[in-house]
Amino acid sequence: MSEIRTGILSFGMSGQIFHAPFLDLHHGFELCAVVERTKKQAATKYPSIRSYDSVDEILADDTIELIVVNTPNATHFDFALRAIKAKKHVLVEKPFATTSLEAKQLYEEAKKNGVQVFPYHNRRYDSDFQSVKQILNSGKLGELVEAHIRFDRYKYELGEKKAKEIPGPGAGLLYDLGPHILDQALSIFGKPAHWEKRVGHFRPHTQVDDFATILLSYPSGLQVFVSTSLLVADPQSAFILHGTLGSYTKHRTDVQEKQLSEGMKPDNKDYGVELTENQGILTTVDNMGVKTQERVPAEPSTYMNLFEDVYQSIKFGKMYPVKQEEIIEQLEILES
Repeated sequence: MSEIRTGILSFGMSGQIFHAPFLDLHHGFELCAVVERTKKQAATKYPSIRSYDSVDEILADDTIELIVVNTPNATHFDFALRAIKAKKHVLVEKPFATTSLEAKQLYEEAKKNGVQVFPYHNRRYDSDFQSVKQILNSGKLGELVEAHIRFDRYKYELGEKKAKEIPGPGAGLLYDLGPHILDQALSIFGKPAHWEKRVGHFRPHTQVDDFATILLSYPSGLQVFVSTSLLVADPQSAFILHGTLGSYTKHRTDVQEKQLSEGMKPDNKDYGVELTENQGILTTVDNMGVKTQERVPAEPSTYMNLFEDVYQSIKFGKMYPVKQEEIIEQLEILES
C-alpha cells in the first residue's frame, strides 16, 4: 500500500521535534515537503525533502495528501481550511481552532471535500497520562471523588514569540497549555454538567493570561480541576486522583519531548521510558482501614502511536481517538 505523502507547514521546534522524526520513521508516511520561509534547514536532516517558500506553494502540490498545520495559533483555522479545500487531509496542532464555530466548519468542510481533519493531541500519548488511565481502569480507587490535572512552567519574563504574548485569537496560556489538560480531562471523564473558569495576569507587563483554572463538575458529584500557570517554580504532582478507596499521584514527566529535543530518535530502545524516580504513588485503604502504598511504574509510550492512529484512519477508516464532540466541547469551554 502506498505511503501517505505528507507536508509540514513549519520547520521550527514543533516541526523538527514533534512531527518530522515520526513521519520519517513511520512506514506509512513519506515526509516529502515543508514550508521554510527564511532558513532552509530541513534538507540537512532529510535530503530528499522539498522546501517551499509559502503555504500557497505547498498547498498547490497535488501530490501531497496530508498537511500538518503547526503554525501560530491564530492561523490554524485558515490554513487548515485552505488545505481541506485543496482536498488534503489535515493534522492540526492545538488549539484545533480558536472558536467552536471554526472547529465545526473545519469538520463540515472536511466531510464535504472527502478528507479527514485530525486534532494533534500528543499529550494523550504521554506515559504519565497513560498511567493515570491504567489506575482508573483498574478500579483500585473505587468511585472517583476528585481529580486534578496540572500543566505548569516557570517563565517570569515575557516570551520572545509575539504570537503568544500579544492579545488576539488563540493568545495566552489558556489557549497554549489549556487544550492539553482539557483534552486529557474530557477524554477520560466526558462532558461535564457545568464548568467554572478563572484566568489571571501576574507577570509584569503581561498583556495575556499566564494563569488559568477550570472546574468541571459532573452529575455523579465528581469534581475535576484543570489548571495551568507560568509561575510555578516548584511543580507539584500534575495528576492527583482521590476516590472512595484510595488516591493516586503522579508527576508530569514529559520524557518524550525532552528526549526528542536532545536528539534521541523515536526508534531508540530508551525512547519513552520514564526514570524510576518518576513513578506514580498509589495509596489504598482496605475494609479494615489498613493503608497500603505502592509505587506504580508507567509503561513506555510514544507519539508514534498518534501517527499510527492517523494512518489507520486515512487508510482503513478506523475511528480516530480524539472525537469531534470532544474538540467542540473543549473550545466551548476555552471561549466561554
